[in-house]
Amino acid sequence: MTEAWIIDACRTPRGIGKPGRGALTTIHPQRLGSTVLKALAERNNVNTADVADVIWGCNVQRGQNGNDMGRMSALDAGYDITSSGVTLDRFCGSGITTVNMAAASIMSGMEDLVVAGGCEMMSGYGLLSGDISPFVDSGNEHLRDMYGQSHQGICADTIATIEGISREDLDSLAAVSQERAAHAIANGYFDKSLVPVYHDDGTLALDKDEFPRPSTTRESLSQLNPSFEKLAQMPLDEEGATYAKLMAVKYPEVDIKHVHHAGNSSGVVDGAAALLLASPEYATKQGWTPRARVVAFCNMGDCPSLMLNAPVPAAKRVLAKAGLEKADIDLWEINEAFAVVAEKFIRDLELDRDTVNVNGGAMALGHPIGATGAMLIGTMVDELERRQLKRGLITMCAGGGMAPAIIVERI
Repeated sequence: MTEAWIIDACRTPRGIGKPGRGALTTIHPQRLGSTVLKALAERNNVNTADVADVIWGCNVQRGQNGNDMGRMSALDAGYDITSSGVTLDRFCGSGITTVNMAAASIMSGMEDLVVAGGCEMMSGYGLLSGDISPFVDSGNEHLRDMYGQSHQGICADTIATIEGISREDLDSLAAVSQERAAHAIANGYFDKSLVPVYHDDGTLALDKDEFPRPSTTRESLSQLNPSFEKLAQMPLDEEGATYAKLMAVKYPEVDIKHVHHAGNSSGVVDGAAALLLASPEYATKQGWTPRARVVAFCNMGDCPSLMLNAPVPAAKRVLAKAGLEKADIDLWEINEAFAVVAEKFIRDLELDRDTVNVNGGAMALGHPIGATGAMLIGTMVDELERRQLKRGLITMCAGGGMAPAIIVERI
């Protein structure tokens, strides 16, 4: 089996995902995708006719986000028409899954050059607000009642309650995320991967992350009201179903303490990211210097009612697949969908906090659903190089109680 090499990685800045507020909200999502695809091709002098596939992630594939954004972004980027494209959805885990699938196609020997990544225009979600969430679809009562599907924020609060994790600890983690992101931005740690986005008329739309709030403190976070307390009691159908009742289907003994809010949850943002992967034989012929190789990857499922708990078992599974121990991993990236996800990950695996999300995470930078996984992998490669370290593990929770994971090794 051949290796899969990561040749390059890039991303757009994350723009605030609120119409009228964010700098990227008027950009078509396919243009965000083509921005990073074009950058990869230009930075590495890629013959795009050799790109076997563009494997793309997007969570909400409706409206402007629909119609196979991977293929359409590649065409918008000027890729050769023979370069195919496909778009997939593993909720928040889409961006890691695309890289895993790209690596698998190369490691199997079937392909030599694949681009993987994703995009999400969360600012466009309001236009799709009439669509029913798959987790509370009243027409799917059997599935709903069987698994007690609920809202992610309610899941986060429920997990924190079960685990006995306090709001103070979650706010502390959120403040650290802001501090680390601010430090990384001030010192240019993201500059190697950042690609500016332009309007159609050539004027600059955004060239730096828009979401971080560096003035955030633990005290300011403590003043924020919980985001999901009222939502938990909101009627969802004529029968009186609520998110709290859905959770009680599986966890009737839990009295949910609402501890998550806007400051210790991931930010709503727009963005795109992509990675260029190649076989060693093809990369060598092109004269490319690889940045990292894919060591192992996996997928994991866990309780869909709690939804957010699969990253820990995913990390354990991918370590076992690689034949590695925790001590063999230098840096960890766990997506900060909610503070409890990262906090539980650190506690359960007994990790050194100074090795986890060292440049901040989604609580500070935002979480453009389909793109985040690819962003995290690119950030990991950059940081392994900067610190001259060897291996990193990246994972994240995904809707339905899933988590993909990947281990990369600097070359």
